[in-house]
Amino acid sequence: MISEREAALDSGAILETAASLRRAGKPFALATVVRCENPTSAKPGAKAIVEPDGTLHGWIGGGCAQSAVVKAAKKSLREGRPYLVHISPDTEEVVEEGVLDFGMRCHSGGTLDIFIEPMTSRPQLLILGASPVAQALSELAPRVGFAVSVVFPGAEREFFPDADQVREGFDVASSGIGPADFVVVATQGRKDEEGLEAALATAAGAIAFVGSKRKAAKLKQYLLERGHARARVEAISSPAGLDIGAVTPAEIALSIVAGLVQQRREQGKTDIQKDTGRKIMAAVDPVCGMQVDPATAEYQSSYAGKDYYFCCAGCKHRFDQSPGQYLSPSRSAP
Repeated sequence: MISEREAALDSGAILETAASLRRAGKPFALATVVRCENPTSAKPGAKAIVEPDGTLHGWIGGGCAQSAVVKAAKKSLREGRPYLVHISPDTEEVVEEGVLDFGMRCHSGGTLDIFIEPMTSRPQLLILGASPVAQALSELAPRVGFAVSVVFPGAEREFFPDADQVREGFDVASSGIGPADFVVVATQGRKDEEGLEAALATAAGAIAFVGSKRKAAKLKQYLLERGHARARVEAISSPAGLDIGAVTPAEIALSIVAGLVQQRREQGKTDIQKDTGRKIMAAVDPVCGMQVDPATAEYQSSYAGKDYYFCCAGCKHRFDQSPGQYLSPSRSAP
């Protein structure tokens, strides 16, 4: 068991790691013990960091607590929302919004409440153009969580004070745009073709063009004739944004931002649905009763032709010593 002084020192190191990850733009979840009932090895204020792949840094309790925290942290990162994890020998029957309850009967038998806070990197928005719509868009998008970069020949920083980056030309090689990011071509008659080709050169999951359907159709035909993949070209949405009857540059920018937020949230829902389907395959640790994902379980044993999965090495050891004890009819079947 670590002392309160050691826990404080560990927390300081964890916060330094968190700051480093934030500077690098890497997502993670911060877990903090907010309450405990002895006997527990972790104390209030103890912290840990969980990366998207489940890697855990820090100390927030023993094996069972760590398994629960990693599982909750992954869920928190996928959904972009915080959770309170309650780990106790007695599982609560009442389901509370925002609370994940984990029953646990191994080790000390104490109780822990751990707050999980997702620290996700901001989705990127690449704006190609220096038009009035591009300027309005670069002002609005950061307010709803987008990291904005503007790329266009002659683009000047003074017209895009809220953008994270403003770069000259159409060089998108260093933009770092990935499948979860967005590109809006807001050239509005100035180098439309070059802007669209630059957009297609990125790995963006969504590309939108500020212009009429008729104009977009002609430009898409041009792109096809230039040899760009049909599926990629046809996926370009135009007019950009939601149909709110926008007229002014600010209104058009508002409609585009609304559409970007809608796409971002829909993607989050899709990820949750995929995860829900995967949870059907969850197993139950026969020793402590905790749910374990077989696909990521680190500890496994076989007995009488059946595989069993464990949340920690301690549970696996106890099962291996006396499997019949944990598979008796009086216990819940795994």
